[in-house]
Amino acid sequence: MSVITRYMPKKDDFRKEGKVGTKKVRYNNDGISQLPNEKPVLYRIETENGTLNYAGTAKRGGVRERIAEHFGEIPGAIVRIEQFSSIQDAIKKETNVIKRQKPRYNK
Repeated sequence: MSVITRYMPKKDDFRKEGKVGTKKVRYNNDGISQLPNEKPVLYRIETENGTLNYAGTAKRGGVRERIAEHFGEIPGAIVRIEQFSSIQDAIKKETNVIKRQKPRYNK
């Protein structure tokens, strides 16, 4: 009988890839206005049941504006962000997310 184990990241693993914090809000103007704007982020636009429709990055200071650009183009219910210490770390993570999850609206 084989045992399947699942890797659970340790707190220090997030620091290694430059991850600073996460937040989840509704995909509307009120939700987006609650997002922090001071660090680069990887953002994910998801449906109500958690299906990833789009993944993207935004530079420090442009987070809210970048996500708001997708209204009307990409359907979604939730925006989930991960803050990073650098835009390079966010882009690296975005590349991995797109390769693994193949969001419908990323081309």
